[in-house]
Amino acid sequence: MVNPDLAVVVVTYNSAHVVANLLDTIPAALDGLAADVVVVDNGSTDGTPELLAARSDCRLVRATNRGYAAGINRGVREAKQAPAILVLNPDVTLTPGSVRPLLAALRKPATGVVAPQVRGPDGSLHRSLRREPSLARAMGLNFTGLPVFAEYVTRPAEYAVPRVVDWALGAALLISRECFDAVGGWDESYFLYSEETDFSLAARDRGFHTRYEPAAVVTHIGGQSGQNEKTHAMQIVNRVRLYRRRHSRPAAWLYFALTVASELTWAVRAGRRSAFAVLALIRPARRPDELGCSDRLLPA
Repeated sequence: MVNPDLAVVVVTYNSAHVVANLLDTIPAALDGLAADVVVVDNGSTDGTPELLAARSDCRLVRATNRGYAAGINRGVREAKQAPAILVLNPDVTLTPGSVRPLLAALRKPATGVVAPQVRGPDGSLHRSLRREPSLARAMGLNFTGLPVFAEYVTRPAEYAVPRVVDWALGAALLISRECFDAVGGWDESYFLYSEETDFSLAARDRGFHTRYEPAAVVTHIGGQSGQNEKTHAMQIVNRVRLYRRRHSRPAAWLYFALTVASELTWAVRAGRRSAFAVLALIRPARRPDELGCSDRLLPA
């Protein structure tokens, strides 16, 4: 395969129970397109590397676990040069013919990232589109559905037609090689969570839109990488880091305070995960070491 139409990059971590299902759906999704499929395994201990090594439809890259973004960047480096890169979580499956609509959308002017429609295993629509983080959206008022307060795009009508969005769930994204190179790859400092937000916003800074294409559909199981106190703390701390890197210090402090207040309300309702996230925010030493931001109160 000298000139594939696209590279497909998957990052696995203890994904033996789901990744085969994904790989099995790729040929029909490509619908005759040529793809170089690279799977980067971040040090799995559940038999994932052995499962992948036994397959002939992908190339396995064994790596140490330096985070999801690092895995994506490694996969892109290892893949054959192609004009587009399809980034997939191991816990998605693709519908037949779903890649061609993504490629068509990527050819639209100033487009750097394309996100498909995402559905759950039961066929329900997943609210995968997002608005840019803001002070108002840090208040924990997503339930209102009002765009000024809600980072999640919730109205079904907004998922029915193609549109430009601020960012989208990173479970499945098609990225132009031009855009990937202009941004400089995914920011590896996040380790896990916020990396897709950062990439889409950084792409927009450089003139590339993130576009939603509902003609392409994927199914996302979700939560297969493990949800616990540590990963939730990563998610919340990284949200503050992302905002800090794009706004003034006073605004970032206010975002920090609003995030703490929002997580406190969730701690009352949902318990330990949010309580641990609050602790990680106000006591830097309690933050996950992988984030490398335990040296100051306002994480950078």
